[in-house]
Amino acid sequence: MTERSYRQMLMFETFEDRFEYLNLKARVGEVTFGFERWMNQDFYRSREWRKLRDEIIIRDNGCDLAIPNRFIFDPPVIHHIIPMRPEDFDNGNPLILDPDNLITVSHDTHNAIHFGDSSLLRTPWEERRPGDEFYLSKPRDI
Repeated sequence: MTERSYRQMLMFETFEDRFEYLNLKARVGEVTFGFERWMNQDFYRSREWRKLRDEIIIRDNGCDLAIPNRFIFDPPVIHHIIPMRPEDFDNGNPLILDPDNLITVSHDTHNAIHFGDSSLLRTPWEERRPGDEFYLSKPRDI
C-alpha cells in the first residue's frame, strides 16, 4: 500500500490507527515544503481552494481525522494525505484538489503527521466525575 487515500484511511476506526496510517515520520525541511513554504501560499488563498477546504471540513464534520466527536476547537487544517511538493503546484498536479487526498486535522495532529512525533497529539477530553483519580489525587483549596 504505497499510495494513501482518504477512502483507505476510513478503513481504520481509531484515531491512533488513522494517525499511524498517515504519519510521514519526517523532519522539518524534508519530504514536503519545509523551508519553501512561501511557494504554495497563492494557491491556499485562491477561491477554488477556500471553497474545497470548506467542503472537506463539512464532509469530516469538523472532526480531527474524521473521527466522530473528536471536534477541532481551533481553526482546522486541511492536510494533503500524499504530500505536495513545489513542482506539484507549478505543474497543476490533480491531487492538489482531489478530495480523496484531503483530510481535516487539528494543527497539533498536522504537525505530528509531518514530523512523526505522536507526543504532539492532544489527548481527548475526559469528563471528570467525583471519585475519579483527579478528584482523589488533588488537594482542594477551601
